[in-house]
Amino acid sequence: FAMDDYVSVFQYKNNVGISFDVEAEKPFRVGEQMNAAHAMAYMNGYNWAALLDWYLAQREPALLEGLEHDPEAGSYAGYYLLTPENEAKAAKVAALIRALVENEEEACRLVREHGDDIEWD
Repeated sequence: FAMDDYVSVFQYKNNVGISFDVEAEKPFRVGEQMNAAHAMAYMNGYNWAALLDWYLAQREPALLEGLEHDPEAGSYAGYYLLTPENEAKAAKVAALIRALVENEEEACRLVREHGDDIEWD
């Protein structure tokens, strides 16, 4: 991942983490569109965590096993214990975040159609 990218995977002590800058230009713009699609989808770090919980439960429930969220207003971080299996999981979660941000229509469709099923912050 490039250093100026909005999502990355990193190691810290005995954890592997996902770092997501929700206030970077592209995710912020997509977040505004998602909020227009559903009033509760104010896409701060906490609501990205809520969306990920729902999305992963639907698509890749195994990725939720061992995933700890650490959201803030302007960022999202997720952590797993550092193992080769969890490094692969962290890379998949980062790729799913990127896919949601890069496919604005799909992200907006998800919150429009399933927003009432997501436990927003």
